[in-house]
Amino acid sequence: MNRSGQLFLVLLSILFTSYQKIYDHHPFFSFDFFLFTLIAWIVGWQYDKARYYEKKARASEESYKKLIDSLPAPVYVTRNHKLLYINKAAKSMIGATDLEDLNENSILDFIAPDYKNRLLERFKQIKKEKQPVNTIEYKAKRLDGTPFYFEVSSLFIVFGGKEAVLSIGKDITEKMEETERLLQKSDKLALLGQMAAGIAHEIRNPLTSIKGFIQLLKTGTRKEEYFDIVLSELDRINEIVGGLLVLAKPTAAVFMTQDIKPLLKDVVTLINNQSLLNNVQILIEFENDLPLISCEENQLKQVFLNLLKNAMEAMPKGGNIYVVVKEKEAGKISVQIIDQGVGIPQERISTLGEPFYTTKEKGTGLGLMTCYKIIEGHNGELHIHSKINEGTTIEVILPTITQPLLKMEVSHS
Repeated sequence: MNRSGQLFLVLLSILFTSYQKIYDHHPFFSFDFFLFTLIAWIVGWQYDKARYYEKKARASEESYKKLIDSLPAPVYVTRNHKLLYINKAAKSMIGATDLEDLNENSILDFIAPDYKNRLLERFKQIKKEKQPVNTIEYKAKRLDGTPFYFEVSSLFIVFGGKEAVLSIGKDITEKMEETERLLQKSDKLALLGQMAAGIAHEIRNPLTSIKGFIQLLKTGTRKEEYFDIVLSELDRINEIVGGLLVLAKPTAAVFMTQDIKPLLKDVVTLINNQSLLNNVQILIEFENDLPLISCEENQLKQVFLNLLKNAMEAMPKGGNIYVVVKEKEAGKISVQIIDQGVGIPQERISTLGEPFYTTKEKGTGLGLMTCYKIIEGHNGELHIHSKINEGTTIEVILPTITQPLLKMEVSHS
């Protein structure tokens, strides 16, 4: 450690004492001399120490930057959404040549409008948790305006002595495009044909009923129940079309930090009157200290409402439905809905969730398909286990806010 500051202050004390001795005839080795020299020694030592650690921190910062710059994955550091640092891979991803090109840019400038609220909510979660959060996808644009998709995981850090966010991402545009092409060539075409046949079949049935009753009305045969049946069949057609619209409509959901407990309690309250009328009791069991999740609240409520209705309809003689919520493993939370219903044959379970495939007499299969789509959009899983005449267990697994990643901390002076 360089001691120049310490030596300078001690020398200054000696020179001042010498001046006093020559011009004021004060004794050289006085109490004041020893006191001032000691103070100069301590202050100089602290000054040299601070300079040493500042130099070391600058060297450490440069080492971090070199390390981050060498990574093949895009890495960038932001504070209040402003870019502080960006490595070579990230520059390449957005089409920049230097950080100076981005000095006036906010990270929000690169995010597609539909995804900005998702990013803002995610940054709130990062700041609150101060731990790595699960990977999320965004649609963004490069400096030249061309769109691309990337997935990113972020971490709260200290950079330059202040709070910041470190993000590590990956350009997944090619993967998304390739997946889209494959879907268009295979699954989407097959699904389209299957759905077209299902729509024709499902809508033809109520239309046939409506046509028959209208013909009866034309002959002069008028009964009030005819009108009720026609309206019921029209509602059924509307329900089928509504389900298809939900599946077809692309949305960039705004994910919020949510406690699963009040969400599920709200759902049970909504369905409780219906369950009591059907002689069904819903019992909820929560594990202690459940971690928070990131979700679109209304979408998840729709899932659990649908699953509870299915469980209720599988119990025509009544009984209990158990909702068991626990942490399945680090980074995952499990919600099990267990009924005492008629059960589902094993060979049918693999086809559940397909459009217009259902075990219900008047079902469309769109409800469960919507559930699968929503859970998939939350990076979760939906599993069904069932035994005939014993009941069915549906398990929804969702990622929690904090994920079991290696915690990183970059600290600079």
